[in-house]
Amino acid sequence: MKILVAVKRVVDYAVKVRVRPDRTGVETANVKMSMNPFCEIAVEEALRLREAGAAAEVVAATIGPTQSADTLRTALAMGADRAVHVLHDPDPARSLLPLAVAKILRAVALQEKPGLVILGKQAIDDDCNQTGQILAGLLQWPQGTFASKVLLDKEKQKATVEREVDGGIETICLDLPAVITTDLRLNQPRYATLPNIMKAKSKVIKKVTPEDLNVDIRSDMEVIEVNEPPKRKAGVILSSVDELLDKLKNEARVL
Repeated sequence: MKILVAVKRVVDYAVKVRVRPDRTGVETANVKMSMNPFCEIAVEEALRLREAGAAAEVVAATIGPTQSADTLRTALAMGADRAVHVLHDPDPARSLLPLAVAKILRAVALQEKPGLVILGKQAIDDDCNQTGQILAGLLQWPQGTFASKVLLDKEKQKATVEREVDGGIETICLDLPAVITTDLRLNQPRYATLPNIMKAKSKVIKKVTPEDLNVDIRSDMEVIEVNEPPKRKAGVILSSVDELLDKLKNEARVL
């Protein structure tokens, strides 16, 4: 069985995000970029399933500019067998929406014919948490979102997914092929070793465009302006409960 893993290049989680001077989007020039943390978890889970004998091949896929190849190289260094790079230069005013991303991944999935597609549940740049669900709908495949545990049965062609919900742990059984999105507690991603980083340089990255896949990625939404949130006012230290109640009643007017 083949597993397709979608990965995304984002501003590194440790970097303080800044808005561009022209307010068209977030500053990405001369900023450290890395693989979305949830995508790292998705790659790790696919590799563990392959190592357990549940899959024979792991294919990583991404959508983005030429620099996104670095993200694919990271996935290949972690252990993915090969990669697909859908070339797309982003327009800050018309960003690639989850629907367009899902359409592209659907086209890639129809070409690759995987038994399982794994994605991070969301990206830390836009926090949409929509792509996996839309992809499952477009493919008409069952979906297991926010997975905290995944078990595959090759003989029965089923996947058992444990997912965290408000009431506890929900366990669902999916017929393969299926789409799974990963939560934080699914696993701890491995670090790419130096030998594997060197080997990744020789692994195949197939390059295609949305036009090659016959996918229309035109967006109906335009970003007018991006602004930083207002800075919080400094707090005050109160000397008594009576003073606190007075401020809540007369200043905040919440009592």
